[in-house]
Order: sequence, then structure tokens, then C-alpha cells
Amino acid sequence: MQLFELVADVPRYPEFLPWCHAGRIRRRESPTVQIAELAIGFGPFHEKFTSRVVLAPDSVDGPRIDTTGIEGPFRRLVSRWTFQPHADGCLIDFELEFDFRSLLLQQTVRLLFAEAVRRMVSAFEARARELYGKPSVRPATPLSSRR
Repeated sequence: MQLFELVADVPRYPEFLPWCHAGRIRRRESPTVQIAELAIGFGPFHEKFTSRVVLAPDSVDGPRIDTTGIEGPFRRLVSRWTFQPHADGCLIDFELEFDFRSLLLQQTVRLLFAEAVRRMVSAFEARARELYGKPSVRPATPLSSRR
């Protein structure tokens, strides 16, 4: 599934995701588990964080990618991408839960969160168009977050 591969390709995130300055796989624990590192920055804030990424392309509920933060500015970071094949393309759902260790960073991100998510989704859609042609990408449900 093309969109699954797009989301799983962390090292290419800096090519198209706003605020992402670097991305790499630090190590692979298995063919479906990797430890990934991202460097993000906006304004005066620049942070690196490391996550455990579990790729489940053959999950019975449809392909999914689960991420759990293990190092960095987050007290808690959990995300899940789910992909449902559809006659017109693919339905995608993205869930994100996070808390920062820094109260200042937490409050800043809360103010900018809706715009940041909009830009991130737009960046993935634009990248899919660039790589695969005009996609039929629509979130299965509104983007959800628990901050």
C-alpha cells in the first residue's frame, strides 16, 4: 500500500514535512520494528525525539503504524496511523496523544496545534500527489488528538 510506505519512510520526512529538519532510522529491531529519530523546529523551539515505530502492514484490522516516544521533550507521545483500502483510494485515520515535559512548549504547541496538523496533513497529501499522482485521500474520521 503506497500511503503506508509513505508514512513509514521516516528518513524522507524532511523533504516534505514542515518543521522537520532531520529524520533517520537509528536501528531496526526487526523487519517491523524500528527506532526512529526526528529533529523538528519552529521559531525558537528546536527538539530531537526518538520513537519506537511498529509497522503492521498485515494487521487484521487493516495496515497500521504505531509510534511510542522513548526519548526527547515528550513526557508521553503515542500515535497511530490506520489505513483502510477503499474503492477510490485509501481512508486514513491518524490519532495522536502527547504531553511535553516543558510547560512553555506544551502551551505554545496547544496554540498552534490545529494549524500544525493542517499543514502536516496537507504535506502528506502533496507528497502522495507528487509520488503517486492525484490521490483519493480522505481522513476516515476527523483528525483526533488528545493533548
